[in-house]
Amino acid sequence: MMVLGISGSPRLLGNTDQLLAEVLRGARSEGAETKTITVCDLDIAPCQHCDSCLRTGECKINDDMQSVYSAMEDADAIVLASPLHFMGVTAQMKALIDRCQSRWARKYRLKVPPLGDKRRRQGLFVSVGGRDVANLFDGARATVKALFATLDVDYSGELLFAGIDEAGAIARHATTLKLAYQAGRKLVRA
Repeated sequence: MMVLGISGSPRLLGNTDQLLAEVLRGARSEGAETKTITVCDLDIAPCQHCDSCLRTGECKINDDMQSVYSAMEDADAIVLASPLHFMGVTAQMKALIDRCQSRWARKYRLKVPPLGDKRRRQGLFVSVGGRDVANLFDGARATVKALFATLDVDYSGELLFAGIDEAGAIARHATTLKLAYQAGRKLVRA
């Protein structure tokens, strides 16, 4: 089993990355192979809404997103990890998500599997937010659920932690990293 972790955090090795690392460590403890993509290390242009993909199922922009498509196709499970920025995923993650318009075109216009085959994949959303309000994650959750539905990835769970903002704050919340590790194990067992 291949578990792909995609980090949309612009703060390298920050709270979100630490949580993602624990999810993937948990997955490896169950025998999974893992891969991590750090979006801010990639050159991903925003979607140009040119509609080229509606005819071909492929994005005409040739950049690092091509390797992301391949990694998603190879994965059996996808973990999207992003801190909140204005109650949504980061700009880096949103650019990646928007570039999946070509996969939407494959599924809904061209009637072919969005990730190249018909197998169902599992999906997990991991996020932290600085505020502590009831609807903090609603916007980001809706975006991630829409992406997963488009990709034929089952929304298998989420790890959402409010009130965590400053760099390294996740380490002061003892249970969060343990929960992330357990979520990785559960993802593989599912």
